[in-house]
Amino acid sequence: MAVVMAVWVTACAPAARPLVGTPMRASLPPIMMAPGAHILRFTWSYRDDTFEAIGDGAVRAQAPDHARLDFFLRNGMAGGYAILVGDTLTVPGIDLVKRLLPPVPLLWASLGRLVLPATPDTMARMDGDTLRADLGVLRGGDALAADGRVWRLAFDGNALARVERIEGGKLIEWMSRRRGANGQWQLQYVHEQGKRRLAIAVTDTTTVEGFDDAIWRRP
Repeated sequence: MAVVMAVWVTACAPAARPLVGTPMRASLPPIMMAPGAHILRFTWSYRDDTFEAIGDGAVRAQAPDHARLDFFLRNGMAGGYAILVGDTLTVPGIDLVKRLLPPVPLLWASLGRLVLPATPDTMARMDGDTLRADLGVLRGGDALAADGRVWRLAFDGNALARVERIEGGKLIEWMSRRRGANGQWQLQYVHEQGKRRLAIAVTDTTTVEGFDDAIWRRP
């Protein structure tokens, strides 16, 4: 039964496209959080088959690997938070924030830090000004012929623009980053199987000296 369900769920996701562009040596730019400590304020919207919500929030991010995300529903109805330290994500309290957030690799990618599980193969192609790469067990091809999970990356210059999780030739989930007209980040996370969509628009970024260690403490 578990095998049948896994096949059915994967079938609900759209087919991944071939990796396009001119083949090149697989040399990917380093992607790390901006040095120092920053507060990013944002607005957000979320939608799935049974629930919709909008609100405001803030991220307190401190390089190299600390982040706290606070979410507030519009009109002050409720709120919640998550603490991300290294590979550990803690989401105490109400289920709202658990429902919103992507898995740790995509959550870090949304904050400009690329941390993926080790993979044996990398295929990279240059498509105009965009560097694209597949990471996984590729068997001499791209994600369409790979064994198991593949991470597909897209870089705009040295900035991470998109991360996809592909399994069995299907696009399961993805996260995208781009600069808006105000110069701030516009982020989108989509889980194709679960039909979940989270959009975040950063409205302000402030550099600070640092944060009290208490904000990273897990309950």
